[in-house]
Amino acid sequence: MATTIGISITHLVAVSTTLGCCIFQSESFWTTLKMKKKKKKLSLKMGGARPIAALPFDLSPPPIDHDLLETVKSVGAEISDDGVIETFNNDDDALDAVDNGVVIVDLSNFGRIRVSGDDRIQFLHNQTTANFENLHQGQGCDTVFVSPTARTIDIAHAWIMKNAIMLVVSPRTCESITDMLNKYIFFADKVEIQNITKQTCLFVLVGPKSNQVMENLNLSDLVGQAYGTHRHYSINGMPITVGVGNIISDEGFSLLMSPAIAGSVWKTLLSQGVIPMGSNAWEKLRIIQGEPAPGKELTNEFNVLEASLWNSISLNKGTSLFIIERIYQKTWKIDLILFFSGCYKGQETISRLITYDGVKQRLWGICLSAPAEPGSLIMVDGKKVGKLTSYTTGRKESDHFGLGYIKRKAALSGDTVVVGDNITGTVVEVPFLARQSPPLKSSSS
Repeated sequence: MATTIGISITHLVAVSTTLGCCIFQSESFWTTLKMKKKKKKLSLKMGGARPIAALPFDLSPPPIDHDLLETVKSVGAEISDDGVIETFNNDDDALDAVDNGVVIVDLSNFGRIRVSGDDRIQFLHNQTTANFENLHQGQGCDTVFVSPTARTIDIAHAWIMKNAIMLVVSPRTCESITDMLNKYIFFADKVEIQNITKQTCLFVLVGPKSNQVMENLNLSDLVGQAYGTHRHYSINGMPITVGVGNIISDEGFSLLMSPAIAGSVWKTLLSQGVIPMGSNAWEKLRIIQGEPAPGKELTNEFNVLEASLWNSISLNKGTSLFIIERIYQKTWKIDLILFFSGCYKGQETISRLITYDGVKQRLWGICLSAPAEPGSLIMVDGKKVGKLTSYTTGRKESDHFGLGYIKRKAALSGDTVVVGDNITGTVVEVPFLARQSPPLKSSSS
């Protein structure tokens, strides 16, 4: 009975003592996560939580935490020295399933940063490009960390929870962003920054059949919800948060969970016909989809508007004056310190670029006639017009694809360019960037 997928919700709840897998909905799971070096069992306050569904599998505790890698090794996964699942030797099938089915990708190597404290909303509102003051519990968004000159550091996916905001960032920037956020905590700010990457696991589902998988697992309440919408559940007392969207696209879902249940969740998703995808195919998908990445498209060389990250940028954050009183312990002297809330680093540069139409280049996809090295020059009529930033083979080994920045007036979609040593390229729009919505020319900055 435990392995039967089609059991009714009522029956599953009734036998949950045997299965050990009753799911409860709650809003306080991740608030109990304690960031300590020694292992500590999670204590979850269920309060008036109610059982809403049960996954059709046994979630008895695994023999050890982080048993996921042992689970995937048993089916032939190749794992890097730092614990990243590189491939299941099915890259072509996995990429096909992105279009016709559904894949699961372990993104546990991506950074997870927990921002808590009473001032967390205002703090992130002032540190990133999104308008956090307009968001509510259970919602989410993409936001961008930028330098004072609007150079892009990374894109972060944010979930607004009851007592914290969860940020998902790239593996490359997690440590530096954590340090940067801690650096900008003002003396009066009630904000705490915690890197909880090692205390959690993150899976994403990608593909048109993701909704069906959610319905099969009695999680259909998330189907059709807005990007970033998320809800909290408990599996055998362990927290799992499921959200709409998967970092790379609006279609699909993300699952944040305790490592103790990661292996069981993975097996159950595979039992639903989900195809596993490794990091090699994921990187290929990233380039084909057109999502910019730190160290490649997101560097000190390019600003956030050139990267076309319009959906992550608020152009109308309000500015309001407030006062902080600072009292010196010895003299009791009071300083009145004036601040403008709503202004984030790089906002002035971004506003100026929009006002004066100062965006000189933008990111494009490029179909290539042969392999090309990132960093290669992009030429039109013998003149340098840009630079290739990422390259991959396409869905077929004979296909070649890249991302690159090209001057605005030099080429448009469908135009021909030359990349590197006489490699022909055709400029194309890519899905991730095509979904971005720049303001109309008549809009006010």
